[in-house]
Amino acid sequence: MSSTRGARGHRWLPHTADVRIEAWGRTREECLTEAVTGVVDSFAEVAGVRPTVGGTVLLPEGPGEDLLVAVLSEVIVRVDADGLVPVDVEVRRVPGGVEVRLAFAALDAVAIVGAAPKAVSLHRLSCAPAARGWACSVILDV
Repeated sequence: MSSTRGARGHRWLPHTADVRIEAWGRTREECLTEAVTGVVDSFAEVAGVRPTVGGTVLLPEGPGEDLLVAVLSEVIVRVDADGLVPVDVEVRRVPGGVEVRLAFAALDAVAIVGAAPKAVSLHRLSCAPAARGWACSVILDV
């Protein structure tokens, strides 16, 4: 359910028919990367799975919450519409915004361990600077 609390990491918690993801990192980009990893960990085991397709998403600069919703919505669409699960993710700052690089494997190539997310809830959504970098929290409808 969680990785150990360090400079960066994530954990997911059951939340009344939903899943709550908490993530943290030294930078906003590390925090977003951990959030995506936490979402995937909540429903799929991807360790050792090799990606078969990649994709890049460019997001304009904006508040942390907007970026978090955009990144996680992209993941949800790819899982739901395309049957693809991110097995690797990198978020990095670029001029004018962030670049999200995702490496995907087919849904049937990973072990499913929970319900896949269907939507990002705006209830109790946060992504902001914290004591040791950045922290975010999001509830996903499953």
